[in-house]
Amino acid sequence: MARKILIGVAAVIVLLVLVILTRPATFHVERSIGVGAPPENAFALVNDFHAWPEWSPWEKRDPQMKKTFEGPPAGVGAKYAWSGNDEVGEGHMTLEKSERPSTIGIKLEFLKPFAATNATTFTFAPAAGGSKVTWAMDGENSFMAKAASLFMDMDKMIGADFEKGLAAMKTAAESAPKAAPAGPTALPVPTAIPVGP
Repeated sequence: MARKILIGVAAVIVLLVLVILTRPATFHVERSIGVGAPPENAFALVNDFHAWPEWSPWEKRDPQMKKTFEGPPAGVGAKYAWSGNDEVGEGHMTLEKSERPSTIGIKLEFLKPFAATNATTFTFAPAAGGSKVTWAMDGENSFMAKAASLFMDMDKMIGADFEKGLAAMKTAAESAPKAAPAGPTALPVPTAIPVGP
């Protein structure tokens, strides 16, 4: 009898492992929002890690979170590391792409509660009434992540945080002074200078 039970349990485990292995190897989460301000306003809030407390949904989960910054104050090469409670965990981000005012690419590395490396992309496009901001994340699903996806809707969970962050970013971008446009500042057109006799 005991042998039959063990064989049955083993069969269930093998079946579960096979089901887990069939889950997608990668994931993509994406959310967008319309902002009543030019792309430069929202771009500035993401391009500088020091500005993230204004809109990041995770900053509010642990006000005592330890943060460190390295590299330039903003743009390519800027680095941000955090260590906090169980909700925010520990990790660091490196800003790898900064094309003002349209695209920002970030390498996101989690250390705790689990190790993972994901690519995060923000795009800012002109739209009627202001701009459209899109926040996306791409990564690989480990075996544990595949197993978790059987019981949790990861897109819904991560997407909910993206939606909160984008809503806060919208508020901050719309209340901020108009950011300087990208590219060189236009020089004033010289006026005609009267020539003396």
